[in-house]
Amino acid sequence: MGHGIIVTIILGFIIGLIAKFLMPGRDPGGFIVTIILGILGSVVAGYIGRALHWYGPGQPAGFIASIFGAILLLIIYRVVIGNRTTV
Repeated sequence: MGHGIIVTIILGFIIGLIAKFLMPGRDPGGFIVTIILGILGSVVAGYIGRALHWYGPGQPAGFIASIFGAILLLIIYRVVIGNRTTV
């Protein structure tokens, strides 16, 4: 059980790093945020893939799709945060 969590964290970090590398610019946080970005990117890609019938029920997103999911989250982050002004 513990190995699955560790693998998820490592893959999330790798996916988050690749997404940040492919989208240069100011992005959120450091190590922890990169892991969360990668994991959530995989979740988003899986949800979209199942909605489009690319994946079956319970089937996880692939590595490349997870990277695209993380990039999508980065785009959303930049749109939301980019509209805020700091005083």
